[in-house]
Amino acid sequence: MTDKVLRWERAWFPLALMSVVSFSFLMIYYLDPSVLSGVSCFVMFLCLADYLVPALAPRIFGSNKWTTEQQQRFHEICSNLVKSRRRIVGWWKRLFTLKEEKPKMYFMTMVFTLAVVAWIGQQVHNLFLTYLIVSFLLLFPGLNQHGIITKYIGMAKREINKLLKHKEKKNE
Repeated sequence: MTDKVLRWERAWFPLALMSVVSFSFLMIYYLDPSVLSGVSCFVMFLCLADYLVPALAPRIFGSNKWTTEQQQRFHEICSNLVKSRRRIVGWWKRLFTLKEEKPKMYFMTMVFTLAVVAWIGQQVHNLFLTYLIVSFLLLFPGLNQHGIITKYIGMAKREINKLLKHKEKKNE
């Protein structure tokens, strides 16, 4: 079910997802717990879920048997997680390759990137920034499934290519 919600199999799933996330963050903002209280409540929620889910899941979802379709979907989810992990490791390795091959470029890129991140962190409230990150991460599978990310990445690549071509013409 979680996969269906994250991939937006129904039109109202993104709205429901954002409503739950927004409500959760509004409660955190309203209650303004300390870090220790927040971590404690989060772990308490996980313990409660660990205790209740095995007892309530068969009653809520029924005790139907695992089908081949469900097994195939589970396999797809696992393979997508493995592919995502490989992409992250690949980017990490590219970063260290850049460090070894072009240390000055690596240094300048890292200093610039971290300065921008530090500036954003200074300008935007931590809770709001966390809300934006959590929202993006939860909406990402649906955005990817519906081709929205591919569309905008393609648009960005075309604009960058136009700028680079325009710059090359000026240099000639």
